[in-house]
Amino acid sequence: MRKAGAGVADVKTVRAAKAAKPAKPVKAAKPVKAAKPAKPKKATKPKQAVQAVQAAKGGDRVVRQKRMPRAVRERQMLDAAVRTFGQRGYRAASMDEIAELAGVSKPLVYLYLNSKEDLFTACIRRESAALVEAVRDAVTPDAPADRQLWDGLRAFFAHTAEHPDAWAVLHSQARTVGEPFAAEVNVMREEIVTFVTALIAAAARAAHHDPSLPDREVAGLAHALVGAAESLAGWANTETTVSAHQAAATLMNFAWAGLGDLMEGRPWSPPR
Repeated sequence: MRKAGAGVADVKTVRAAKAAKPAKPVKAAKPVKAAKPAKPKKATKPKQAVQAVQAAKGGDRVVRQKRMPRAVRERQMLDAAVRTFGQRGYRAASMDEIAELAGVSKPLVYLYLNSKEDLFTACIRRESAALVEAVRDAVTPDAPADRQLWDGLRAFFAHTAEHPDAWAVLHSQARTVGEPFAAEVNVMREEIVTFVTALIAAAARAAHHDPSLPDREVAGLAHALVGAAESLAGWANTETTVSAHQAAATLMNFAWAGLGDLMEGRPWSPPR
C-alpha cells in the first residue's frame, strides 16, 4: 500500500523534471528589408518640344507622311503618266511604272484615275488644253495677220519643244492607238484649226474688204497649215540643231508667201 503523500511527491518530481528540460530556442526575427527609394518621375515635356524632337529624328519622313491635297497628288500622277506614255508608248507603259515614278502606290492611281485608259485620256485632255492655251495666249488679236500667225506658230513650236513627252502623247501615241483617244486629240486639233481659219479669214477681209475666198477654201488652208505645223514639230523635236524659232520661221516662210499672194488677189492656178 502506497504511503500517504507519496503521490503528491511523485507529481512534483515529474513537474520538476519537465521544468528542468531546456526550453526550445526562440527563432530570431528576420531583418526587415530597407524600403527602396522611389524613382523620381520624369518631367513631362511640352507637346511642342516632343514634336520638335520627332521632327529632328524623323527628318523628311515627317513631311512625307503629311496628307497631300488631291489636286497636287493627281498632278504628280499625270506628270508621271505623260512621261511614261511619251517615252515608252501607251501599250508598253505599265501602271506599276507610273505609280513608282509618281511616288505612290498602284492602288492609289486606280483610286484616283480608275484605269489605264482613263489615265491616258486624262493626259490627252490636259496636254491638249495646255497647248491650245499657249497658242492663244501668245497671239494679240489687234495685231496684223502676219504677226498673229507668227506669234501663234512660235508659241506652238516652243511649247512642243519644251514638252516633248506631251507632244509624243498627242501626236504619236493617241493617234496610233486608235479610238477613243484619236477623237480626244481631234477635239484639240479642231480648236486650233478654227482659230487659224478665223485668222486667215480676217486677213482676207482686211485685204479685200469683201473677199471672194470661199469659207471652205479658208478652212482647207487652215487644215493644211495646222497639219504642216504638226509634222514639222514632230521632225524638229528629233533634230537637236533645230530651234523652235527656226521651225516657226521655216513654216512662216513656206505658208505666208502663198497666203500673201492670195491676200493680194494673186492666187495660184494650175496650168490649162
